[in-house]
Amino acid sequence: MASEEASLRALESLMSEFFHDRTTNERKHEIEELLNNFAQQIGAWRHCFYFLSNTLNDYVMMYSLTVFENLINKMWLGVPSQDKMEIRSCLPKLLLTQHKSLPNFIRNKLCKVIVDIGRQDWPMFYHDFFTNTLQLIQSPSTTPLGLIMLKTTSEELACPREDLSIARKEELRKLLLDQVPTVLSLLTGDLVSNLLQTPPSAKPLNQPVPVLDLESEYICSLALECLTHLFSWIPLSSSITPSLLTTIFHFARFGCDTRAKKMASVNGNSQNVAWTQERGHLGILAMSCINELMSKNCVPIEFEDYLLQLFQQTFYLLQKITRENKTHTVKSRLEELDESYIEKFTDFLRLFVSIHLRRIESNSQFPVVELLGLLFKYTFHQPTHEGYFSCMDIWLLFLEYLTSKIKSRLTDRNTVLNRYKDALVLLLREVLNRIQFRYNQSQLEELDDETLDDDQQTEWQRYLRQSLEVVAKVMELLPTHAFSTLFPVLRDNLTVYLGLQQFIVPSERGHRLNISAENDCRRLHCSLRDLSSLLQAVGRLAEYFIGDAFTTRFNDALTVVERLVESTLYGSRVKLYNMETAVPSVLKPDLIDVHAQSLAALQAYSHWLAQFSSEVQQQNSAQFISLISTTMEAVAPLISTKVPEKLLLSACHLLVSVATTVRPVFLIRIAAVQKIFNRVTDSAAQRLPDEAQVLICRALSNILLLPWPGLSESEQQWQDRSTNHSNLISALTREYRALKSNVVPQGKVQLEDAKVVIHQTLSILKDIVDTVSTEATKSRQICYQSMQDSVQVSLDLFPSYIHQPDVTDEMLSFFLTLFQGLRVQMGGPFTEQIIQTFLNMFTREQLAESILHEGSAGCHVVEKFLKILQVVVQEPGQVFKPFLPSIIALCMEQVYPIVAERPSPDVKAELFELLYEVLHHNWRYFFKSTVLASVHRGTAEEQMENENQFIAVMQAFGQSFLQPDIHIFKQNLTYLESLNTKQKLYHKKIFRTSMLFQFVNVLLQVLVHKSHDLLQEEIGIAVYNMASVDFDSFYTAFLPEFLSSCSGIDANQRTVLGRNFKLDKDLPSFTQNVHRLVNDLRYYRLCNGSLPPGTIKL
Repeated sequence: MASEEASLRALESLMSEFFHDRTTNERKHEIEELLNNFAQQIGAWRHCFYFLSNTLNDYVMMYSLTVFENLINKMWLGVPSQDKMEIRSCLPKLLLTQHKSLPNFIRNKLCKVIVDIGRQDWPMFYHDFFTNTLQLIQSPSTTPLGLIMLKTTSEELACPREDLSIARKEELRKLLLDQVPTVLSLLTGDLVSNLLQTPPSAKPLNQPVPVLDLESEYICSLALECLTHLFSWIPLSSSITPSLLTTIFHFARFGCDTRAKKMASVNGNSQNVAWTQERGHLGILAMSCINELMSKNCVPIEFEDYLLQLFQQTFYLLQKITRENKTHTVKSRLEELDESYIEKFTDFLRLFVSIHLRRIESNSQFPVVELLGLLFKYTFHQPTHEGYFSCMDIWLLFLEYLTSKIKSRLTDRNTVLNRYKDALVLLLREVLNRIQFRYNQSQLEELDDETLDDDQQTEWQRYLRQSLEVVAKVMELLPTHAFSTLFPVLRDNLTVYLGLQQFIVPSERGHRLNISAENDCRRLHCSLRDLSSLLQAVGRLAEYFIGDAFTTRFNDALTVVERLVESTLYGSRVKLYNMETAVPSVLKPDLIDVHAQSLAALQAYSHWLAQFSSEVQQQNSAQFISLISTTMEAVAPLISTKVPEKLLLSACHLLVSVATTVRPVFLIRIAAVQKIFNRVTDSAAQRLPDEAQVLICRALSNILLLPWPGLSESEQQWQDRSTNHSNLISALTREYRALKSNVVPQGKVQLEDAKVVIHQTLSILKDIVDTVSTEATKSRQICYQSMQDSVQVSLDLFPSYIHQPDVTDEMLSFFLTLFQGLRVQMGGPFTEQIIQTFLNMFTREQLAESILHEGSAGCHVVEKFLKILQVVVQEPGQVFKPFLPSIIALCMEQVYPIVAERPSPDVKAELFELLYEVLHHNWRYFFKSTVLASVHRGTAEEQMENENQFIAVMQAFGQSFLQPDIHIFKQNLTYLESLNTKQKLYHKKIFRTSMLFQFVNVLLQVLVHKSHDLLQEEIGIAVYNMASVDFDSFYTAFLPEFLSSCSGIDANQRTVLGRNFKLDKDLPSFTQNVHRLVNDLRYYRLCNGSLPPGTIKL
């Protein structure tokens, strides 16, 4: 005894020293080793039990419990049965005697250790484990302790970790499920109802919330936590009864009881406040419980009545939360509730709408329309922006549900719509009001419009976008009403904007907006912000005026487009973006934004303009020509370096859309468009910013290249357009073509200048090719003819700049785009010349320099080169087949050795994609299929060629599965599966006889080592597909060999693993067997690795 006492004092001293802030890391390491060595001793648990019983030091208690935990979870198999009996007896006794004096975290840890014993031994060797827990709950003095034990049991036994065999996991789950009815009855029947003093059958939702003492509150919160965890894994069944649901909803009322808060704040003492917080906490726990049930999508028929009851009770709660009276507005009531309770309630509503609305909506006993009315009040009185966003998501879910329902039931469309029309009308009006400063200034000014979130949008942009989505969804359902609501508001704000012209007066530096009174400036700011939002709304609705709706909604759309054209022309003529204002930091950005948004909104109607052109131009050609001409007059003055970039880009995008989507025949003849042509081709004109220059050149190129809709080939004027396009490209590439092919500028300034020319020119040419790549053959022919000289210059320049990765990257991007879009127009001989040039340039030394020494820039160059080769090997026909051997050699002999062992994924993804494309599109390069072989498929083997190259490629794929990068692993597994689906890869003799089971072995080892756990399902399916080629060999040869090669298990365990792998041949059963094998193999290794030396295993 004296020695144990001394050991305890020494341990306390060591623990205090270890956690002292002045103890060095070296000393901590020494203490750690000492403690680990002590824990490894046989019988150390006896000392630890003494420590637990006789210390008040938290660190010592925690250490002692960790020793027990380690013993039970890792060494239990080797513990003598007499010791196990002692431990099973003494730890619960310790818990019973000391649970009230122990710190909570120590008590919880001790509970967890006892549950761990149950996990191993219940019911065979620890038959009273669960009944003891139930008895604890039933005894008033130990109820909280019993509930903690029950929750820990649910957490540890229902979804146990890896350290149990599958059979034991299944046994535990079954044992627990057998106990569920008893547990639920105990929790909500006897225990909670007694505390609430309410018979289980009563429906107390309209009764006052009872007053509970602190002890009862604590017990109720523990019971609700238990229920929440139980509901996460038990199925919806008859065990979940109406009285249980009623009891849980009774607690949900605690969260919306604002009287308690008031009383606490009036009485003021800290005990009252803590008591109130605990009551609110009960409401939050109850909602978590309800949401756990709600999240289950699979609902048995017999449970649907319970769902209805659940929703009716929620309806009551929502009424309570959103009730107004003389002393409370809805918003003030919501502000008084706990934020977490509101979040849980919103989660409930989202789950209801997304999962269960379709089940409940048709039930006459449930007032869906009234619920929407309450949701409306709940949404528009949310105290936080986040809460409002979450509610808007619910409305979007509802609108999507309604839209899909109407599309599937067109016959009673009007009946469905009429049921919800009033709610939709109300929603639309309120959402429109909420995005306007005129009605909602205080809230909108709180929104952050500077910080970007993960989706690269500000809080204001998110708010507006979400609101506009709701407006658009309502427009889809009620187009006429939505338009008649939105357009008058837009018109009123446009009137203010167009009326600004009367306030413009001359000034020293041009013109000034003569509005200076603070109140007027504020009103103008609000009006311009609202106009900007409404323009975005009108643009978002453009899709609902085209297609089948074009004729019926033509006049509405025409009205909108005319107003948009008017406002864009007005903005460009008056040049409000250049105007001096009284508050330049506010009003100038507002004016620029309105102008930009009017251009963007007009761009959104380009598809409508295209349909106008094709369907009614004959009757209204003058009107159409006027709209397009006026639009171009509005755009042309903005194509200038003196215009703010935001406005310039909006104008460029509009011009691109008119040129690409609308394609008016007369566009090139409009004076404003010719002015843009002249500006861009004038070498003396100041160059626009890169993005704008690319967009303008795309638009001008498209005007000349894209076929005019509705005209025959003979009416397309290709000859004139070809000449004009050639002149355009010639002007754009003048400086580029002047670069010397064999001389890299030596001076730093000259080199940078040359790089700028290369970058600017190639970005334009690449964009033009990219745009035309999906167009008609004639357009692509003209495009290539215009660019031929520039392409040749690029090829000549390439070798000179091979050591400049930024330039090489640009050039290869351009060539990649050429290969993807214009390879037919380039013709075979020239394409071969390009490929040969690249193959000659990318020597092993050059590849190594790019990948190893030039960092990401060099890797990008190699990746682009491999992408070009991907295009080449996919090309049908014989033109590029002669390159196959050298492409494969480049991959396997030059690129692969450099990247194979590098942990970085750079270049690997593109390399393996190229190898996959080589195999997929050139299968006959390896397997010469004959007519006879295809007739007798399965009996005659295809003739194999280039065998060594095929083996090398397969080995590279196999090697990639041994490396940590999960993206490469997934990509390559997908490629192998694709090759098997399309080409029967796994069935080929060479794969079947020499590679198949090597791949299966690697994939199983990956599962065992848990290195790519996210891909468990994909790996299981791949193993099945490989094994299914020859199940007999898999079961009789591979599996025994695999098990015999597994280290860390004994012969008996190998036999059990083999026996448990049933001879199933269907996919679900087979993959289940694979995962059982992997789990149990890991479990056996864990057990064996933790047995004490010299243990005899039976």
